[in-house]
Amino acid sequence: MARSRIDVRLLFATRITRLFAYGALSVVLALYLAAIGLDEGRIGLLFSLTLAGDAAVTLTITTTADRLGRRRSLMLGAALMALAGAAFLLTRQPTLLLLAAIIGVISPSGNEIGPFLAIEQAGLAQILPDARRTQVFAWYNLVGSLATAAGALCGGLLVQALQSDGFSSVNAYQAVLLGYALCGLLLIAWFFYLSPAVEPSPSAGIASVRRRFGLHRSGPIVLRLSGLFALDAFAGGFVIQSIVAYWFYTRFGLSPAALGAIFFAANLLAGASALLAARLAARFGLINTMVMTHLPSNVLLCLVPLMPTLPLAIAVLLLRFSISQMDVPARQSYTMAVVSPDERSAASGVTAIARSLGASISPWLSGLLLARGYFAAPFLLAGGLKIAYDLLLYRSFRAFEPPEEAVFDV
Repeated sequence: MARSRIDVRLLFATRITRLFAYGALSVVLALYLAAIGLDEGRIGLLFSLTLAGDAAVTLTITTTADRLGRRRSLMLGAALMALAGAAFLLTRQPTLLLLAAIIGVISPSGNEIGPFLAIEQAGLAQILPDARRTQVFAWYNLVGSLATAAGALCGGLLVQALQSDGFSSVNAYQAVLLGYALCGLLLIAWFFYLSPAVEPSPSAGIASVRRRFGLHRSGPIVLRLSGLFALDAFAGGFVIQSIVAYWFYTRFGLSPAALGAIFFAANLLAGASALLAARLAARFGLINTMVMTHLPSNVLLCLVPLMPTLPLAIAVLLLRFSISQMDVPARQSYTMAVVSPDERSAASGVTAIARSLGASISPWLSGLLLARGYFAAPFLLAGGLKIAYDLLLYRSFRAFEPPEEAVFDV
């Protein structure tokens, strides 16, 4: 029991470290790429290839993690994160940047990317009772959002401070990239100290069963969930954090420090909402919580570009963030609940891959729309498609309750 508590703390520490780095990078990444000469279309293409490459990396690592070792798989992902940060830091050649984006692990959105989330969730589900899973996942998402918020704020302030001290914009942005690479190295150390308790127990698997992408009996439901999650991610790809930051910079001329402050507040609100999501799930069920919190947030997303002034645009964005992530711990817990224990890494990985693939094209399309002056289009497309996802999810899974719902209803 004591060792399990240490493992939970380590997994929370890796979540904080990683999301801090993602948050810091997301505020400046598009600005850095523009400063070294890439136009909006090429920036969007690079982001799309980053997400497409992430899908391949995640597929390879997560579908074998339960058999080859979750700790080893996490350490490999951390090494790819450090490699990508170093590559973006050391070269300005578009071809090499594209190669690093495809092979490495780098987050243009401020959100999770790579194999980490899938394998960490499987490890947590392995050492937690079912009745506590959603609540712990809520805290897990809260600390991640807080770390993203802190990273966004620190990244923006660091760039602003360095520029004030006479550093060029490019060199100031490179300081954030250096920190990103160092965080990848730190993650390797954190993952090394995890105990074997996070690995699937030998008796959990069925050795003789035929698997596809690490799945056996849970394949059909994972396939259905993956299709819906891909639609949601495709919609979200139009408004990843780097693009929203670039939109505010272009539309209202905000400084990196101001952008960092906005996304600090936004991620703070998103993180705090995760705890409320756990309470809602306990009362109304996981699927109902996912849908009834996600729908209004998507209406607000459509309204952001229609606001005539900066304060109104910021207010609507922050209001949207205050409810937009409530579905995340419920979605993660639901996926872990409806699959077999020895399929959890693979199931979480396959659904994460679906999300990465879904999101891989839309940043490029968003960049093309912005380059042509359609500044409202990414927000409207994202909001409308996400509303369609919510309705389809409710229709498909409202009668499919996870095993612990009976516990929650007591």
